Amino acid sequence: MPDSPNTRTIAADPEGIAARLADVRRRIAEAARRAGRDPAQVRLIAVSKTKPAASVAAACAAGQAEFGENRVQEALAKFTALKPASPGLVLHLIGGLQTNKAREAVRLADVIHTLDRPRLADALAAAMAREGCRPRLLIEINTGAEPQKSGIPRDEADAFIDRCRARFGGLVIGLMCIPPLADDPRPHFEWLAACARRHGLRELSMGMSADFEAAIACGATMVRVGTAIFGAR
Repeated sequence: MPDSPNTRTIAADPEGIAARLADVRRRIAEAARRAGRDPAQVRLIAVSKTKPAASVAAACAAGQAEFGENRVQEALAKFTALKPASPGLVLHLIGGLQTNKAREAVRLADVIHTLDRPRLADALAAAMAREGCRPRLLIEINTGAEPQKSGIPRDEADAFIDRCRARFGGLVIGLMCIPPLADDPRPHFEWLAACARRHGLRELSMGMSADFEAAIACGATMVRVGTAIFGAR
């Protein structure tokens, strides 16, 4: 007997990714409405780092188009084949980026969230010129001044944003941050939103599985959600 549509869905999605996605989308919409915002203003980036290509495929089958990866090599292994098979798929690189990975990054990524230092700006500019690829860029700011984290320091952010916009023009579309785990994230989100307004930047990449609703209340336009969709790593 042929499989019913429901049986095929279960077989393709044993981890329940479609149901998790639906729940996250519902929570995003509710958080946006509570903040007096249109839910369509908030883009969900499904963070698939450490998860296999099959999990990404299950999320694609459930209608998810935008994915985030931390490491260039892992992204290459999964998305080199997935992107041609899914023409609407958008790949975001959301992890700290080494300068020696700039060429692979600009070839593969549609959006890079972690431009955070002059040497990386140099490497990305050279890679874009060489490869003929021009991904959109967000500037990462280390709002908590954590030495173990990437991101331009707060007190250097304004000058760095101005230099990057002069260099890359409209490719610089917004800002990104990851607040300290032990802190209330809202002051960090509010600071980033104020910085973006000051510079006329429209995109705010902030909020993860534990705090994306607070981020939406503070103006996030991109939330990076992994565990709530794909389960614990």
